[in-house]
Amino acid sequence: MTMKQNTDRISIQVGLSGYSFRIEADSQISSSEWMSSDRVFTTPEFQKRYDEVEIAVFTPKFALVPSQFYSPENKRSLLTDVTSVGDEEPVDCVEIPQHNAVLLYSNSIGETLSKVLAETVLCTDGTKAHPLPVMYYMLRNLDGLSEYNRILAAYKDEVLYLVIAQGKTLLLCNSFRAPDFTTAQYFIFLAMKKLQLNPEMSTLTFMTRLDEEQEMSVYRYFRSVEYI
Repeated sequence: MTMKQNTDRISIQVGLSGYSFRIEADSQISSSEWMSSDRVFTTPEFQKRYDEVEIAVFTPKFALVPSQFYSPENKRSLLTDVTSVGDEEPVDCVEIPQHNAVLLYSNSIGETLSKVLAETVLCTDGTKAHPLPVMYYMLRNLDGLSEYNRILAAYKDEVLYLVIAQGKTLLLCNSFRAPDFTTAQYFIFLAMKKLQLNPEMSTLTFMTRLDEEQEMSVYRYFRSVEYI
């Protein structure tokens, strides 16, 4: 009988203020605190290679469009219809097949640091990870939530990222400028009210860690708060 090999995986989150990472190795999970960019080359966990490397960039410059409306020629115009993108800023895309959609994005906000990380943290075979927007990983991880009402959020660098679905139906995929966590909560409650979802009957899942005060504030309204 062939034994299943463990997969060593590192997932790195990159924002304007720095980065954090999560490592799954030898059936154990460990996470770092949020770290400043000047520590990249002295982080010992970045000196080894991994079977899988994921780099998620906190960029609010994205748009999810139905596949039938997308073509390579119009990806920039589709993105600039919903967010400000400079002429020199790159525009890329990644397919979201489970929702029959394409995610357009620009990683220009965290581009320098994410590129350095892609060059530094390599896969076992020497290949480099392609930095993708955090919204890509939120949409991917949404399917792993067990409840029918799925609410997944991330808050970093004064931006709230929010995805809500019922079953396999995606109801919302957006980001909101939120200079403080109180404002971020307001947008969460506003979205749930418009979608007629009851917080007291719902679990709110975060992809970023909250501090104790933020966590207790959310707990007052939701049935539970979880992290992935």
